[in-house]
Amino acid sequence: MLREFKQFIAQGNLVEIATGLVMALAFGAVVTSLVSDVITPMIGAIFGEPDFSGLSLTIWNDAEIAYGSFLNALIAFISVAIAVFFFVVKPYNAFKVRMARGEPKEAAPVEPPEEIVLLREIRDELRRT
Repeated sequence: MLREFKQFIAQGNLVEIATGLVMALAFGAVVTSLVSDVITPMIGAIFGEPDFSGLSLTIWNDAEIAYGSFLNALIAFISVAIAVFFFVVKPYNAFKVRMARGEPKEAAPVEPPEEIVLLREIRDELRRT
């Protein structure tokens, strides 16, 4: 099973792309919930309006610029960008750096104690005679 998993990680194919897409969609749902259920109510507590979609500017001939919807989309985008950066990009970059350095490294060979070296020399001498 571990060998199969290593092979899956090492190869680039459609299954990996599909898996990444499913994970990204799930991550997007989590971030959307974070924005709508946590961040937006905090903004509402500070500014008195939790949803900016009602904000608009009426100009000549009753034309309306709905900048509130743009603000909602901007807040959602910034929240997603921050979450992706801290939960995906930074860990991935740290992993790449560790792999580039060769970590985890194998332990350096340890010299045997002097007694072991002497016993080996005695053994080798006894074999020769």
